[in-house]
Amino acid sequence: MNDFVALLASQGAALVFAATLATRLGAPVPAVPFLIVAGGLTVGGQVSFVAVVVAAVLGNILGDGVWFLAGRRWGYRVMRLLCRISLSADSCVKRSESILGRWGGLSLIAAKFVPGVSVVAPPMAGALGMSNLRFLSYETVAALIWTLGFLFVGRIFHAAIQDVLTVISNIGLGALAIGVLALAAFIGWRYRQRRLAQQADDIVHIQVEALREALAAGAGPTVIDVRTDEARALDARAIPGAIGIGLKQLPKRLGAFADGRELVVFCDCPDDASAIAAARVLMAAGLPRVRVLAGGLDAWAAMDAADESGAAEPMRVVVPLAVARTA
Repeated sequence: MNDFVALLASQGAALVFAATLATRLGAPVPAVPFLIVAGGLTVGGQVSFVAVVVAAVLGNILGDGVWFLAGRRWGYRVMRLLCRISLSADSCVKRSESILGRWGGLSLIAAKFVPGVSVVAPPMAGALGMSNLRFLSYETVAALIWTLGFLFVGRIFHAAIQDVLTVISNIGLGALAIGVLALAAFIGWRYRQRRLAQQADDIVHIQVEALREALAAGAGPTVIDVRTDEARALDARAIPGAIGIGLKQLPKRLGAFADGRELVVFCDCPDDASAIAAARVLMAAGLPRVRVLAGGLDAWAAMDAADESGAAEPMRVVVPLAVARTA
């Protein structure tokens, strides 16, 4: 630990920049401890306060800027990529949509302090069309608040920080082993919770082909899109005729389906998680004819793309060999 403090004292701004940039890009690097310890070192003048602030702010802007531009370029696909590697993939997108939809640009400030959302908010802002200037303004303010907050924590508790580092240094590998085991246990618990949530033995699914045939026949089921308003704004893909009712609003709209009609719910989320949750809400209300679209919006869009590809393929005329020779 003394080596770490010495390294931070000599390369404070560079280390803070590297750790902050890595954190904002999504790497499992904790930037906060670097900031807090650096804040403590600024009290004695071992590290330049101004240099650390500039380094942390630049790391934030560059890291979040990469994801913002990626969101502008690839839209919803970026969020799906980020959230699929999360242990709580479905809630990852939901929380980001909720914060951004409610607070707009200010969400970039709130996201800095919300685990699982800080990396997703910038690409979502880009995908929703936030201007470059507006993003840069909010991002700079957010980075300053985040940076100064943790630096001042370090300055206020600088004496205690040194004591904590000394204790950890004395414990050595034991503390590291305990920390690794605790992290492994947490990851294992979250993974198990995610797997349990994916179990859907009580849910009946319908395949895309069957739903398309039923809708084409003119007597198909009522299709419900349980994505949020923000998600639909982010991803314009849709199933023709589908009713948009977010999962949170669904309990308030149950009366519209009391006639016992057949219902199909879908989402654009990992493992159809939101659609399964919506189906359970509907079934708990006594609506028995409820199914989940297997694969959700991705499966529907994939079949649309396959149909368009087949229609675009030019017709080939096969000329019999004998006729060709005669000609």
